[in-house]
Amino acid sequence: MAEGNEVDRVLLYQDGLLSEIEASDTSRVEERIEASESLLAELGYELPSIPARTTPKRSTRPLVMPTWDELCHKATEAVGTEADVESLFTEDELRENALIVRRLNDEYDQIHRLDKFDVAIAAVAGLLAGAVDVLLVGIPKKTPGGLKAGPLSNYIRDAFDRRFPADEMERLANSKVSKVPFDAQDNRNTTVWVEGLSSYYHRLLSLGHDPLLGFVFGVADILTGRMTTIDKAGRIVSQAMGVYTDRTEADVFAAIAKQVAHLASDLTTSMGLPAPLMGLFNLMQFGKIGEYEQTVAEIVQGMYYEGYDFVHFCSMAVSTMLVEVVVRVCYAIKRIREGTPVRDAIPLTTNHERMPKLATMLFIGHSAATAINAGKVCFTENPMAINYPQWIAFAKYSYQQLKWGLLTKPKLRDRYVRDAIDDELKAVCERIDLFYDGLREEGLVIVSDVDAV
Repeated sequence: MAEGNEVDRVLLYQDGLLSEIEASDTSRVEERIEASESLLAELGYELPSIPARTTPKRSTRPLVMPTWDELCHKATEAVGTEADVESLFTEDELRENALIVRRLNDEYDQIHRLDKFDVAIAAVAGLLAGAVDVLLVGIPKKTPGGLKAGPLSNYIRDAFDRRFPADEMERLANSKVSKVPFDAQDNRNTTVWVEGLSSYYHRLLSLGHDPLLGFVFGVADILTGRMTTIDKAGRIVSQAMGVYTDRTEADVFAAIAKQVAHLASDLTTSMGLPAPLMGLFNLMQFGKIGEYEQTVAEIVQGMYYEGYDFVHFCSMAVSTMLVEVVVRVCYAIKRIREGTPVRDAIPLTTNHERMPKLATMLFIGHSAATAINAGKVCFTENPMAINYPQWIAFAKYSYQQLKWGLLTKPKLRDRYVRDAIDDELKAVCERIDLFYDGLREEGLVIVSDVDAV
């Protein structure tokens, strides 16, 4: 039998016992005593002096308490197995209880409800990021002077060129330090045909050239002397590269070092590294997009060919980071002004319990920036305008917000209400303990049936 049902049955049983106790009506005793004294005085009788009460010597008396099992057994005999605890309350009390629960729910919702300043911070951050994306990031185009886009993109690309000079990267690419087995630029040295493998697309097709996946597949290929690719037709091919046996490493740390060196050597080439996870889009062999009814994979391959590479990805990420910086900094300042200690106001996490409202504000900011980017893509009708980092951030915060609204928030709100009820129950238990302490001072010794026997 469930413990909750046992408690309900005992409560009903005890309520029935209490209702059977009829308290004596002593409300008019003093009034009657005064009337009697007045009558005796009118009749000429002198009231006798009443000696002062002496406090009798307290004696120790046992108060036998039943065990819980015995109490449950008696309750079951008295009220049966079905117990409706709501029957203990009147209609007014039930309505009051429901009202208190709704008030507690509202209190919890208020903790996470955005005020006008929170909404303004998130909206301004999103609009600012959208403006940077439209006006400063731009769309990359191939020109006689190299890839050019917006002012911010050009500045970041120039910074990469200064940090990784072409002559140094060429020397690094030609050295044994950066030679890897997955760098075949065509099918002359392959045993399994890779569709589309060429000097233009080999970095997009080879998973070892991915800035993220490369540290898994690329390192594994260096250790095993293989090349893992997803070709233009969407086929996953992993094959041994026998002609590149001198490019392998036996130590995993040496393989990681070689992987880093190779990625660095390819970073500022004319067909640079793809954006992170960009090669996985080769698997998406579906869709009829645009005038030429291209698949998603063909669209992404065309974007890479036109200059949508890792460096452009970094320039697009600036507007996405702008939302993070503006929202988090303003959130921290606002919390500090509200009296939160600086240590607790540092917004390093989006946990709703530790940082109420922050994740929601970030969701609003990234939603606004993503909406502006969607408008940019629709207006230009150019997939090169897609802000890849921004859509990744939007997908992340959308998932978090959906999970929060549907799963996490109802559980935490229920726990908040239950904790408030538990606090009241603890206060009642403390009053009961004080009552029993008073009984002990009067000489009562509380024992169970087992102790009495």
